[in-house]
This record gives sequence, structure tokens and C-alpha cells, in this order.
Amino acid sequence: MLSAAPDLFEQVAETVTARAAELLDAPVCVIDERGRVSASDGFIPGTIAPDVLPRREDQIALQIPLRLGTQTGAVIVGLTRGGDAIPSRLIQALIELVVTQTTVVARLPHQNQLKDKFIHDLLHGPAVDEADTLREAQVLGMDFSRPRAVLLIDAGDFIMAPSLMSRRELIEVRMRRRAQLVIKSVVGFFDLPDDTICAYIGDGEVAVLKASSSQDLRAWTDAGHDQPSGVWANLSALKRAASALLRRLRDDTSATINIGVGRYYPEIRGIANSYQDARAALSLGRRLRQRDSGVHCLDDLGVAALVGLSDERTKTELAQHLLSPLDHAPELLETLNVFFAEDCRPSTTACRLAIHRNTLAYRLNKITSLTGLDPRHFDDAVQVRLALMLRSLAADTLAS
Repeated sequence: MLSAAPDLFEQVAETVTARAAELLDAPVCVIDERGRVSASDGFIPGTIAPDVLPRREDQIALQIPLRLGTQTGAVIVGLTRGGDAIPSRLIQALIELVVTQTTVVARLPHQNQLKDKFIHDLLHGPAVDEADTLREAQVLGMDFSRPRAVLLIDAGDFIMAPSLMSRRELIEVRMRRRAQLVIKSVVGFFDLPDDTICAYIGDGEVAVLKASSSQDLRAWTDAGHDQPSGVWANLSALKRAASALLRRLRDDTSATINIGVGRYYPEIRGIANSYQDARAALSLGRRLRQRDSGVHCLDDLGVAALVGLSDERTKTELAQHLLSPLDHAPELLETLNVFFAEDCRPSTTACRLAIHRNTLAYRLNKITSLTGLDPRHFDDAVQVRLALMLRSLAADTLAS
């Protein structure tokens, strides 16, 4: 016979004590094979282990053996609070029925566990068969007919906070409960019908597969700005939504929270790519900001993203995105290349371009206005220079 997992014994003990105490209107507790109390409902501490204390008829009505696999213990039932006389055989049959039902339910794979495993597998690798994956998602109540991007929430300071509990299985239960509190906050913030698109993936992190169409993000869209296309579409609105969510989570947990924002990629296999974006942004952002809470996205990390990312494709896409506002302004791109070739010296740059210095200043201001990066400032200049180099290398690769 298979042995029962320690957390299964604890789970069954808690459910049995609560349910039996309610049905019998009597104090009930469960002790393990060493006489230690696993769960109690209604007993006064110090009066519930008959192997330790003298048995008294006014305290203990019945002691029923409990076996789960190779683990043993006992269910102890006190006298009914109303003084009703319930036959021992009836009490024993009731307890055995409750134990059986509780054990069967506890051993079934829960919907949340199936959902968490599905999302975990989806995030960590491309779907083997998209049609099968979509069918499984539908069975679990997930709607992938709408575009979705990943918000990766690091709530480790809250979920994995130090505990006075010493038993590992109890600590795991506590962390799972705290993760569910974070998920509940997410569901409440986005006004979701349920938590099917949220999953606790371990290490204090919660993944949210956020619907990211223009309609879904309308509340956070700035109508006054042009919206990029492709994988960068609606990203600004998604970041605003993440920032508002961050404030909600900090209020609810009073803990340091960080959120990584992934871009939207088409098809269900794109969820894994969005997760990789969010994971990279979260990792770099946490290292840059140390212990501060924050929302992190690749296009906001500056030089760190262009240097710290290991994936060359993502770095090239980021470089192209940063420079995309200049795609239809060849004179501004030429100005940048000459400006860097002249070591960022305005006088020699203007001379080489055969323009007035005021014209050069106008062009540099225009570049800043379009890209949000000022090539006259060191950090921005490094970022723009690296982006130009990465884009040039990518173009050379395609041409060869």
C-alpha cells in the first residue's frame, strides 16, 4: 500500500475535525502515531491526548483508529455539548465515512492544480499541438480566443515571508494560501469572473495571462499617442495597468512587489515568448532597483536591457523598437550617426553635416521628442548608440 504524504494526513485531519465537530456538536481532534495533535476543534489544549493524560469519562467519548497508508493516528471525540447520548457504533461509522470521503477528495487532482500545471507547461515551452492545447485550455475554463500577454508578479516578500512554523508541509500550505490571496487581489483588480488565467508557479511568483487587446486595455490607453504595431502593440497600456495593479497589491500585502511585463505574441505558443520577456525584464529590473517595488518592461530598462539580455533576437527587436520613431526621418538617423562619429561634439558634427549649430540642436531635440532619448546625455547616448549598432548588425546579417 502506498504511504500517505504528510500534507495529506494534515489535510484529512483538519477536514475531519471540522466536519465531525459540526455533525456531532462535540469537540473532535486528530492525533498522530506519537500522540501529537494534528488538528483540533473544540478541545481545551492539554486535555486531548488520552495516551498522555489520564482518561476521564467527562472528556473523552470515543477514540477511533485512523490509518492513511502507512501513517497511523486516532480521531478523538469528546462528549456532545448538549449531553445527547449518541451510540459509539454510530459515532464510529460517521467518523469512518467522513475520513473516507475526505481522503478520496484529497487525493483527487484539484482543478487549481491542473490549471497551475497547464499554465506552468505553457509558459516554459511551445505547445506540442496547438489544437490539443486549446482543447485542454477550454476544459479548464480558459479563453485563448483573445490575445494575451504575461504579467509576472514577484510577491516573494509576502508569499515566502519567514514563519514560526517548523514543519515543512505546514509552511507549504501557508505559502499556497498567501499565493491565493495575491491571485484574489489580481482577480478583484481586473474584475475577472474567476482566477483561471492566474497561476502560482513557485518561488513567490504568480503568472497572469492578461487579455491585451485594445478593448481589454481601454481603461489604460492614452488616446493622445500613436500605438505601435506587432509585439509592441498596446504595451504602454499594459504597463499602465501593471502599475495600477502594483499599487493595489502593495496596499493588500504591505510588502515589496515587482511585476515583469511581457509583450504580446500571436498564437497560443506566443505565451511562452511573452513569459520570457516578462522573466528577463523582472530579473534585470530587480537587480537594478534592489529592494524597491516596481514595474519592469524591456523597453524601460535602458542600457541594461541591451547589455544584459542573452537573447540576440530580443535585443535586436528592442533596438529596432527604440529607433522605430526615426524610420521615416533619414536625416535624423544620419545626424545621429555623424554625431557619434564625431564623439558627440556639436561643432564638428554641424560642420560635417554642413548645417548651422541651431539646426543641429533642433534635430537633436526632435530625436529626443520622438524617441524619449536625448543623445546629449551619457546614458541615453549609450543606449541609442548600441541600438544603432544592433540594428546595423541585423541588417548586415540579413543582407549576407
